Amino acid sequence: METSRNRSTSTHATVTFHPPRAKSQGLFVVQIFPMKPEALTLETIRQAHARIAGGLRATPSAVSRPLSDLAGMGIILKHDYQQFTGSFKERGARNALLSLSSEQRAHGVVAASAGNHALGLARHGAQLGVSVTVVMPLNAPFVKADRCRQLGANVVQHGTTYDESAAFAVRLAGQQGATYIHPFDDLAVIAGQGTLALEALFAFPDADAFVVPVGGGGLLAGVATVVKALRPDALVIGVEPAHAPGLAVALGAGKPVRVPVSASLADGLAVAQTGETAFAIARSLVDRVVTVTEDDLAVAVSQLHDHENVVVEGAGAAGLAACLAGKLPELAGRQVVVPLTGRNIDPLVHARALARARSFSLAA
Repeated sequence: METSRNRSTSTHATVTFHPPRAKSQGLFVVQIFPMKPEALTLETIRQAHARIAGGLRATPSAVSRPLSDLAGMGIILKHDYQQFTGSFKERGARNALLSLSSEQRAHGVVAASAGNHALGLARHGAQLGVSVTVVMPLNAPFVKADRCRQLGANVVQHGTTYDESAAFAVRLAGQQGATYIHPFDDLAVIAGQGTLALEALFAFPDADAFVVPVGGGGLLAGVATVVKALRPDALVIGVEPAHAPGLAVALGAGKPVRVPVSASLADGLAVAQTGETAFAIARSLVDRVVTVTEDDLAVAVSQLHDHENVVVEGAGAAGLAACLAGKLPELAGRQVVVPLTGRNIDPLVHARALARARSFSLAA
């Protein structure tokens, strides 16, 4: 599936974004209010970059010669899996926490996540002295829940799906007077994620395209805002797993809609609905959205292991998967930034991906 850019005017989305509080029955309660997507600008993201610089690594961007030869284009890998918790999600988490008022910090934050967002908040909440409560589904992997606890977060397990966990997390935030931080539909989170593109363009100012993994759309919205402001002619292309084509469907419908989601090697991108704010930002800036198969993802994970000697999760390799699978012929011979966004993959799952990819080589 593939969808081209729709430049129609975006509407304001209603999101939870570090809101003001009102006293109610002796408790502070989280208020949800309209947040204008146009509030996200290049300057906003530059400010976020300055804000988070002391607590995050400016990860390297480097050309991969072997992967460039395989893809037929200049592959510039942005190695953001090198963050402490193994994911780009630390960028948005730290910026969100540093954007809180002193009163909000004192009341702590709540999030719903079974993965990298939870780890990022746990890590930086501990560094900044902000109490973090993470709500995870009951079936979340023990290793992820345990790692969040080790990083200093309070972990509450509730519900059997992300939606159930998120609904409980919002209620819990209201009860505690805490701020709920959405994993991808929060402007401070999106601004933090966009700092990845600032660093990549500083290293490669003449890059012709960015090929970006898409789950809820926060990273794509942040990257697109930076790229189209600094290098308007560069292409911004989103990549989703075929098992979770939320943004492609949203662009066709003109608004975010729920889509069926199947199990995927790119489990971090398996989101049932694109974020409303992320969609409002990205829809006029993104040039194209393509989907990749499970086989495509396995090949990308395998090629990164074989040629770069790195372990990257399926979600983190989605952009490279599109480049290697021949989904982007317009990028032939051009310089393409491919963010590698995470490394948190179960060793058994990784081994199975390598075996799956190598079975193709043997069959060929």
